[in-house]
Amino acid sequence: MAWRKQMRERVLSEARALAAEGGWDRVRVADLALRAEVSRPSLYKEFGDRAGIGRALVQREAEEFLLGLAVVLEAHRGDPRSALEAGVAHVLAEAGANPFLRAVLAAARGGTDALLPFLTSRPEPVYSSAWRLLAGWLGEVVPEADEDRRAEAADLAVRLTLSHILLPAPRTESTPGRVSRAVWAVLGAPAG
Repeated sequence: MAWRKQMRERVLSEARALAAEGGWDRVRVADLALRAEVSRPSLYKEFGDRAGIGRALVQREAEEFLLGLAVVLEAHRGDPRSALEAGVAHVLAEAGANPFLRAVLAAARGGTDALLPFLTSRPEPVYSSAWRLLAGWLGEVVPEADEDRRAEAADLAVRLTLSHILLPAPRTESTPGRVSRAVWAVLGAPAG
């Protein structure tokens, strides 16, 4: 099992590097197997197909983003509005600095990258995981707010943040505050 986990991580790390270099559309299983020093049959056995590798890669990237977001939200727990602003700012900054995500978005803007649907139109892994994290956090920091409103607010925050990753606003520095204000308006709860 330890070998399998190491092999999986090595494959995903190399897949990330290849995708960051030339976009996911240029990643070939044969090249990936060679770089990861794994046989192609082992790759297919572990991931199923090229799309399975892509799904696993996006899942891993999403988990790293969400771990960072959870840390930021927890660090500002005493001031929920500031925490949400800091969380959105963190996600946007990380998205801008992430070479893999930049490659996916650049390819998508050119009309090609096959990984974009995992970020936008499929609920897993990005949307649902982020929504669960944020809805749970809102339940802890504003338990007095109606549960349905917390669910709506989490949905709004995730969708707006993803939207700003995909199509940044002209003045990105104001985005975290705008997202936070919208969330608190939906909650109808005092922030802080």
